[in-house]
Amino acid sequence: MKRTERVRQVVSDPLESTNFQQLAKEGWKLVAIEWEREVEATEDQLSAEVPFGLRIAPETQRLEENPAEREILLQLMELIVQEGSYAHIADEINCRGFRTREGAKWTPISVFEMLPRLIEVGPQLLQSAEWQKRRKHIPKQD
Repeated sequence: MKRTERVRQVVSDPLESTNFQQLAKEGWKLVAIEWEREVEATEDQLSAEVPFGLRIAPETQRLEENPAEREILLQLMELIVQEGSYAHIADEINCRGFRTREGAKWTPISVFEMLPRLIEVGPQLLQSAEWQKRRKHIPKQD
């Protein structure tokens, strides 16, 4: 029984046909080529890669807390703790005047898509002084 062997080579110099010829003699066949280059990223592309609740500091180009988005994360966490449906959470967050990063109204899907980010920042949020104050005002579930 035969098996397929694969090798990935990182290329730092220009390719030469002798490299291909030697590998072909050894029984290798070319199955893929991957190209990459560095390009300047646009502001929209950079912000799409920034996790919700953070922003790029203009002076340092490093990530810093985005107070408006952090407040949304706290509001979402509060509503999730109250065990509302995604539709209810979206309606409530919209009624409170919050919008998505793109400026759109929250939907059940956009709330659901925030769950991985809430899981990621949840421990930090739950230990914050802001959360401790809010926790006292969250209605207890029976």
